[in-house]
Amino acid sequence: MKTIKLDILAFGAHPDDVELGCAGTLAKEIASGKKVGIIDLTRGELGTRGSAEIRDVEAENAAKILGISARENLKMRDGFFQNDEAHLLQVIQMIRKYQPEIVLCNAIHDRHIDHAKGSKLVSDACFLSGLQKIETHLNGEKQTAWRPKVVYHYIQWENIQPDFVVDISGFMDKKMEVIMAYDSQFFNPNTNEPVTPIATKNFLDSIKYRSQDLGRLIGTDFAEGFTAERHVAVNSLGNLI
Repeated sequence: MKTIKLDILAFGAHPDDVELGCAGTLAKEIASGKKVGIIDLTRGELGTRGSAEIRDVEAENAAKILGISARENLKMRDGFFQNDEAHLLQVIQMIRKYQPEIVLCNAIHDRHIDHAKGSKLVSDACFLSGLQKIETHLNGEKQTAWRPKVVYHYIQWENIQPDFVVDISGFMDKKMEVIMAYDSQFFNPNTNEPVTPIATKNFLDSIKYRSQDLGRLIGTDFAEGFTAERHVAVNSLGNLI
């Protein structure tokens, strides 16, 4: 995929994090004409089911289904990446490359330790990316400093209280199709792979009923929740639904 300026750049510690957390929102934004990209920090090589090679293919298939403009994998070490200078510079390079207005990233705290680590890493990188004295280069050329306008965190395993929700009615089927591109990771009664917390029918069902419940609370069919690092502002009361 060629490099372009993006409206939204979504980061995930593992391939499928973004899809599980906010695929409905991204599908809705893409349908409205927004340019969206995904950056995976790791290849998910420590996952119990499948392999890094299988997930590479699944991530590419998910990207095609969703219709995003760009997807890259930074190939950090699954389970062992840190919020240090080397890793921050990798993320800063991606932020400056795609110059997104909005960044979405992992939950601030969650069951998997990589989710919280990835959340803080990306959030810190978004701030540092705006500092001109931090120099990064891409393809031999010096990059321009860039800071996204906002950073939002999608909700994952834990039922974190959202700061705001996005109505994704009409995009739930697309979300499920994108998630099921990761056939190796989720419930399949015909596989001999070990059962993991996300490979149960209960977890698969929960993706839909959690979105239904958030939708119920705002008077729509389905919704996805996010947390924010600062107050969420609107131009007028008429923008609320």
